Amino acid sequence: MHAPDGFLDAPVSAAAAVVAAGAIAVSLRGARRELEERTAPLAGLVAAFVFAAQMLNFPVAGGTSGHLLGGALAAILVGPYTGILCVSVVLLMQAVLFADGGLTALGVNVTTMALTTAVVAYPLFRGLVKVLPRTRRSVTAASFVAALVSVPASALVFTLLFWAGGTTDVPIGRVAAAMVGVHLLIGLGEAVITALTVGAVVAVRPDLVHGARGLRRGLRLRVNGELVDAPDTREPAPAGAAARSRRKVWITGLATSLLLAGFVSFYASADPDGLEKVAGDHGIDEKAEEHPIAGSPLADYGVEDVDDDRLSGGLAGVIGVGVTVVAGTGVFHLVARRRRADAGTDADSPAGTSV
Repeated sequence: MHAPDGFLDAPVSAAAAVVAAGAIAVSLRGARRELEERTAPLAGLVAAFVFAAQMLNFPVAGGTSGHLLGGALAAILVGPYTGILCVSVVLLMQAVLFADGGLTALGVNVTTMALTTAVVAYPLFRGLVKVLPRTRRSVTAASFVAALVSVPASALVFTLLFWAGGTTDVPIGRVAAAMVGVHLLIGLGEAVITALTVGAVVAVRPDLVHGARGLRRGLRLRVNGELVDAPDTREPAPAGAAARSRRKVWITGLATSLLLAGFVSFYASADPDGLEKVAGDHGIDEKAEEHPIAGSPLADYGVEDVDDDRLSGGLAGVIGVGVTVVAGTGVFHLVARRRRADAGTDADSPAGTSV
């Protein structure tokens, strides 16, 4: 659902860029509450996994394909603020390295694919897990529903932006029906991928799923006719064991991302995605502009001068995962360090001194 340059006029593209910049600024601040230095690599991994999964277009219907947007998945795994940053990092890497999504449309893509999906999915997910039985299946089911709803919501926001500043004269009702309709189907694929991923992480390290924290219900005993909290006799895991466990999750996730981007992506559907299909069928793309770096060495997810399509696409995918995990981890380390610096400042101030 990457919008290219030219779909929307300059004023609306600029307004979307301002919204996106504001969202990223707020998210950088909010992510300080969600991240720690020990979890920053996991957030970088989530960004890399979203990049890899977005390369796997799956067929939908009528010669249309879809791919993961990732906002719901990232928000559930690492928190809504960090999730917005994860997808924003992915979109930036795709735009500047692979000519995927326009440069002037980057604000539009951040607004629709990062901001909208996280803002819609995370509150819905949290609301569902609070009313459903507190089980692993409930967390998985809630992630399915949240991801499903987030995709047509993203399509609707794009439709509103097109209504405000589309460069072609297409009836907005027709655009809305086509966009929301096809993205409801794509949302099913998004929901399956999100639920499977969240379910897999919850099964091995539920504490690493941000959206599921605080949901564990302690044992209660009946004493003299009243329910009271039972003592917690569980021994905390040693720090070294916890670090090794996180490292194992990180290595497994990175290997999975490399496999998806470097090998499985070759078998992805070649059909246009939902936005491309709607744009082509309804004339939205009449004034689409060529990407400024369309001739770059990695444009269209291929490596220049590598003639074998499988090898070229695989190498591009591996490079993309590597660059994204490094860039994402670097950003999140800086955010986590700022959190620690803020905590140190508060502790040193008179207001933070206890007597």
